[in-house]
Amino acid sequence: LKFAYKGEVIMGLTASYGTLSSDDTDIMLILDNINADGTVATVKPFIGYFYRDNNCIGVRFGYRHMGGSLDNARYDLGESNDASGQIPKLDINSDNYSFGIFHRSYAGLDPKGRFGLFAELELSVTTGSSDFKYKSGDTYKTTYSDNFQARLSFNPGMAVYIFPNVCATVSFGLGGIQYNSVTQKDESGKKTGSREASNMRFRLNIAAINFGMTVHLWDKKKK
Repeated sequence: LKFAYKGEVIMGLTASYGTLSSDDTDIMLILDNINADGTVATVKPFIGYFYRDNNCIGVRFGYRHMGGSLDNARYDLGESNDASGQIPKLDINSDNYSFGIFHRSYAGLDPKGRFGLFAELELSVTTGSSDFKYKSGDTYKTTYSDNFQARLSFNPGMAVYIFPNVCATVSFGLGGIQYNSVTQKDESGKKTGSREASNMRFRLNIAAINFGMTVHLWDKKKK
């Protein structure tokens, strides 16, 4: 069943926003008095072209901000381990920008082409920076990081026409193959360390559930 037609151009936007808040929380009697707050916000505009019915290729840009703080927490590993203490105050802020190329295949679910599923493969590159601040004694120290990621990801989803040429979409990140590189610097800009990692992981990531809106532009009426 057809959902989109050859020659259509789509323009759209996906976004996600999540928060974490903890006030005097305990975890398994090991961590207690946890006071933490965090947010993650992502916005990704994109444009694509249907080179044949139900098949689209396009480009996507993205921005992600992550911020969080840990004001207070205590740990206690028990009397037998003789290890307890307090975790110092921590703050983290991260801003990342991405560019990706994607291919999306649709499958219509009804004869009128109003409901559909899609499978998407995306090859993307992400760069950005992070600031990690922690309290050491009575002073604060900051570590700066430059981040790089290359990723091949799989993002299935569903779409429904809420207006004749406007679709509401929801997609789910199911993982993929990725390479990460982080370079750390001190406050003067001197390199203090680096690390690299690569992995292949396929599983549902609740932080990668995106709601979006897509506008379909076409030259002929759907039949």
